Amino acid sequence: MTVHYVLDAGAVSDGGHAVVTIEGKSIGVYRINDTYYAINNYCPHQGAPMCAGLVSGTTLPSNVYEYEYGKSGEILRCPWHGWEFDIRSGKSLFSEKIWLKTYKVHVQDGRIGVDMERK
Repeated sequence: MTVHYVLDAGAVSDGGHAVVTIEGKSIGVYRINDTYYAINNYCPHQGAPMCAGLVSGTTLPSNVYEYEYGKSGEILRCPWHGWEFDIRSGKSLFSEKIWLKTYKVHVQDGRIGVDMERK
């Protein structure tokens, strides 16, 4: 395990993100409720820069004619074709077979580190 310390913890505000390059790969570091997540900045569909996409929420399972909104600030939408992914897990909202690569994040001595081995 090699952790690459790339940012000061204060560089990413809660609800925000930063894009860094590690080992030639573009990685998005997101902060959601004071927890950091790292994802590959590459859409598995056609290679769009995922971190240029909108961060929002989604509708949750609910009764007929009821629409419950949730996961606010946890869903990343591809800027090219609208594919949606959960930032925390990398899982897509539409298929069990498609996901974003995610990486473990370490915070030590006020620095954010990304372990490039897959989560």
